[in-house]
Amino acid sequence: MSHHLVLGGSGFIGRHVMRALLMAGHQVTIAGRSVCSHIAELAPPRVIAIDLAKAVDADFDGLLEGVDIVHHFAWSTVPQTANLDPHADLLNNVGPTVRLLEAMRRRGGGRIVFSSSGGTVYGKLQTIPVPETHHLTPITAYGASKLSAETYLNYYHELHGIDTRIVRIANPYGAGQNIGKGQGVIATLVARALRREKIEIWGDGEVVRDFIYISDVVSAILQLAAAERALLRPPFLYNLGAGKGASVNDLVASIEKCVVGKLEIERREGRPFDVPVSVLDISKLRSELNWSPKIELDVGIQRMIRDLTRDPNCQFSCE
Repeated sequence: MSHHLVLGGSGFIGRHVMRALLMAGHQVTIAGRSVCSHIAELAPPRVIAIDLAKAVDADFDGLLEGVDIVHHFAWSTVPQTANLDPHADLLNNVGPTVRLLEAMRRRGGGRIVFSSSGGTVYGKLQTIPVPETHHLTPITAYGASKLSAETYLNYYHELHGIDTRIVRIANPYGAGQNIGKGQGVIATLVARALRREKIEIWGDGEVVRDFIYISDVVSAILQLAAAERALLRPPFLYNLGAGKGASVNDLVASIEKCVVGKLEIERREGRPFDVPVSVLDISKLRSELNWSPKIELDVGIQRMIRDLTRDPNCQFSCE
């Protein structure tokens, strides 16, 4: 079994990856600004409380001690907050990523799986679904900083031989997302629907996104992390999504079927940074890892509503 370091292990994706690794018998170290209260109920991982965005003098070398594989999910912004302060987004996210890569260089290498953004690094799409070879012209600060981190990962791979693997994730959803931080349109819609609150929709609701259930995200990441390098084809970056799109209006219709009844909707003016369509071409991940998503959108939404109906504070999606 391997020793995995999960940066951002208390976040939505990191928490689910951490649980899957522990259930598979791996040794896990989690590092983040907070520690999920449910972790102690699962297994005793090594826990390091650290705010990477503020840890200028952090012991990254010590953090990597004994670690075989690094999973990097630690990111302090979402697209809306990054746009409000692009400079802070750059310093607090790209800076710590470079310091981590420097520590990996000093110890002679290692493997890192980096969580990038399939919804923002491409910008306005010229090809749908979008392949990894599409030009990269992000129109948000969030996409620009994710792309900057990708560029540094490629640099450290080419110059220092670090085994870098990048996943450009679409729009993950499932129980446990923090809607207070603006995580996930499905999470926000479901939470408001269950509380019978008014739902805000930006624009006409026809913006299309690629939504992927959290268990499918986890399975792909774990397969990619474990794959022998010789089985992968450069460049070592992968779109991770469902490979199909759904509009916000589609989401509302699906949620209405589950909660029984029409939702109260307030439509707001569209936002300039919302690209009209974002759907990922996932054929590279399919062909190299024989991976494919298992959970259809309607089923995933049903599971999410079931989980949150049972426990509004549910931290993990039922698998």
